[in-house]
Amino acid sequence: MQRFYLPLLLLLMVVFEGVALDFVPQSLMAKELLMIPHWLLLFLVMITLFYDLENTYYSLLYAILFGLMIDITYTDVLGVYMFVYALVIYIIHGIRKVLHANFFVALLLSIIAIALADIGIYIIYFFIGINELLWNDYMMIRLIPTLIANSVFFILLYPIIKTRLLNWSQERFDSKKM
Repeated sequence: MQRFYLPLLLLLMVVFEGVALDFVPQSLMAKELLMIPHWLLLFLVMITLFYDLENTYYSLLYAILFGLMIDITYTDVLGVYMFVYALVIYIIHGIRKVLHANFFVALLLSIIAIALADIGIYIIYFFIGINELLWNDYMMIRLIPTLIANSVFFILLYPIIKTRLLNWSQERFDSKKM
């Protein structure tokens, strides 16, 4: 049963991403600013840091599957989120081998992941012709508010999820050694 916890939580993140901005008070939302929730990516970064071992890539598999699910559900172009999320998680998985996973490193890697993913999505959509924002406008209108909003969500999510992921990882991978 424990093997289904991560996919179910990731599925919930996909669903909640779609309705996240409906719960934000309108007084906090400026009309010209865009805040894009990347909660699934934040959770995938936490899986990379606290669940995966150095030689396991569950987070990469989940990034491909649930990135495709976001593409199918919320976008018109298939494969953009799948590709970008998988690439970002692969990069974070590589960086994680060098750094010790604590709160500040996890926050830094999450900010890097959100920035890489959002910039990657912006570049792909810009070349396809879907996105018309210029780089300076994109930085001020979308990237900075997205980084701030997702950092706040990460700070709220971190204490709840970290110990659970560590426990699930220990239960899953220690039972295989027996």
